[in-house]
Amino acid sequence: MSTEQFSHQFITEISEVDQNDWQRLAGRSLFTSYAWLGALESSGSVSEQTGWQPYHLVIYQQGSCQPFAILPGYIKSHSYGEYVFDWAWAEAYERHQLDYYPKWLCGVPFTPVVGTRLLCKTPTESLYQYILSALNEATEQHDWSGWHVNFPSTAEAWSNTRLLERHGVQFHWHNQQYVDFDAFLATMKARKRKMIKKERDKITQSQLTIVWLDKSSINKEIIDLFYQCYCHTYRKRSGHNGYLTRAFFDLLFTAIPDQIKLCCAYRKDTQTDIQSFVAASLYLQDEDTLYGRYWGALEHSEHLHFELCYYQGIDYAISQQLARFDAGAQGEHKLLRGFEPVLTHSYHTIFHPLFNQAIDNFINTERSQIAHYALQCKALLPYKTQ
Repeated sequence: MSTEQFSHQFITEISEVDQNDWQRLAGRSLFTSYAWLGALESSGSVSEQTGWQPYHLVIYQQGSCQPFAILPGYIKSHSYGEYVFDWAWAEAYERHQLDYYPKWLCGVPFTPVVGTRLLCKTPTESLYQYILSALNEATEQHDWSGWHVNFPSTAEAWSNTRLLERHGVQFHWHNQQYVDFDAFLATMKARKRKMIKKERDKITQSQLTIVWLDKSSINKEIIDLFYQCYCHTYRKRSGHNGYLTRAFFDLLFTAIPDQIKLCCAYRKDTQTDIQSFVAASLYLQDEDTLYGRYWGALEHSEHLHFELCYYQGIDYAISQQLARFDAGAQGEHKLLRGFEPVLTHSYHTIFHPLFNQAIDNFINTERSQIAHYALQCKALLPYKTQ
């Protein structure tokens, strides 16, 4: 199939593509599903005003009106919420009185999850070449500084496109067919195992009750409480209420209720027996992976973050026989709790030739540093066999 057999258009709203057509190409991909990306748009969480203008690339085979492939994308006026950090590149442009923004980004807003980026049933080399041509043409037309693909699955063939390839490290937990949490702990060195038991005992001693809620028990009141937790976390960390609107969570719980769980902590008043909502962590699940996305607490309790965001997730993944648990980006403290370093990838093209060469040199050096860092992380793992 040659590149001449394709045509394309850019769309500024996901609703311009029929939901069934989008989902036919997205398949089981949770974070590039119509439900997830549509909720981001409909809720106003992504828009031109928030610096995430939807600009999805839709590709057709000649003679067909049905999409053959889709590359979800956004015109960015900043680098917030991407988790592949290019602030130094933008600052270098600014020092030379050049504009780094706008740029075009293929990725999932505010969600550093590795997964499908190119939505297509039968991607071919000619399709990738056509995408490069279409995006390069759009970059020149719109005067973008370049375009980027963040956190694609390794099954995709971006490494064959000669784009600048950047590496990063995340920490994921892998299920070795454990029968329960104690079996997982049994694989650890004694000191690390004791540390985790001590942290979990603190939660028990604090008289908190941990409850998993699903679609049968998640109502408007629960979503309101969770959203308070979400906003509190961002206010404490960044001084704002977070990137996602309240409407996003309403839409999400409605669109994919079977794939969402809340792990909540309650404290019982000893005088009234009333259970007070203390904290919550939001989880999503596909056929083999658990994803921990957002968490927050309305009061401080020692080790509660570890319990709700890590240990409860591991426990749940074991009980559901899930292969993997992705608890979010960054966090070297995950290593001591059994999360292993995993290389991530992103791909970049910078149109200014001198900056392209400088960034290429930087990435080549950084890749070597990242590889060394990943090895150092593996040496810190708590398992007996390490």
